Amino acid sequence: MSEYIGFAMLLGVAIVLGLALPLLNQLLGPLRKKEKKLMPYESGMDPVGTARDRFSVKFYLIAMLFIVFDIEVVFMYPWAVQYKQLALEYGSFPFMEMLVFVAILFVGYIYILWKGGFEWD
Repeated sequence: MSEYIGFAMLLGVAIVLGLALPLLNQLLGPLRKKEKKLMPYESGMDPVGTARDRFSVKFYLIAMLFIVFDIEVVFMYPWAVQYKQLALEYGSFPFMEMLVFVAILFVGYIYILWKGGFEWD
């Protein structure tokens, strides 16, 4: 049990500070509530419309495009680093698997191209 004393002390200090500092801010801090301070921050511009506006489908296509590129890099980079060792151990199987993976990603690219995701307006 003595190994956990340091962790318990750190946890206790974190909980005390997490509760005490906001309370001290409320008690000691200035209370100047103005209309400008209570408005949501919109990059220095006045908010236009409601927060419940719908996003354009274009937004989701760009998000899908990012995910496809991200997944491609995340899986292909480690595969490329270990390719020699994998090829020695398993023959051409790792290369064929990567071709299947790239073919599946290519279907995603074709879909985005078909929906106009590469047309930046």
